[in-house]
Amino acid sequence: MPEKTEMIARKQVGILGGNFNPVHFTHLMIADQVGQGLGLDKVYLMPSYLPPHADEKKTIDAVHRLAMLELAVEDNPLLAVETIELERKGKSYTYETMQALTEKNPDTDYYFIIGGDMVDYLPKWHRIDELLELVNFVGIRRPEFGMQPAYPIIWVDVPENDLSSSVIRKKVTSGCSIRYLVPEKVRRYIQDKELYLNEL
Repeated sequence: MPEKTEMIARKQVGILGGNFNPVHFTHLMIADQVGQGLGLDKVYLMPSYLPPHADEKKTIDAVHRLAMLELAVEDNPLLAVETIELERKGKSYTYETMQALTEKNPDTDYYFIIGGDMVDYLPKWHRIDELLELVNFVGIRRPEFGMQPAYPIIWVDVPENDLSSSVIRKKVTSGCSIRYLVPEKVRRYIQDKELYLNEL
């Protein structure tokens, strides 16, 4: 009789990268909606140490961004934080990061989440053709952007929200409330650590 081989189910994992300076409710909503909508096992929010395109002066210390992320996801078992780019330091390209993650976790299929506004820029991404062999791209559908991408995209509908980290930083600097824009634990952390007071 031939040996019985068991099929081991591959893990289905989402990755939402960003600066998270600070993390806010739109980040969390996108991660949760994609995770639930696609039936993923986990969605990791992955803070960059220094993204290739960011102005380094506008990024607060990674220690604070990581601490706020951990506070933000601790009540949701679907969400977690991936620290690979913080550990590597320097500037990270998505291809290099996902190559390292797939080598570390060969039993995992990755779904890399991007905003609808980023889809048209995919041809300019570093080693995009090789990256497509490592991940499935998930796009957050936005009505103002075309739906004819050059690469295969899994589209997910998420309620529209124009909230951004820069808006939150400006509100803190101006002395305005950010209650209900970020999780309460994150709001208190920003207040306790006196972050973003000199943003403008």
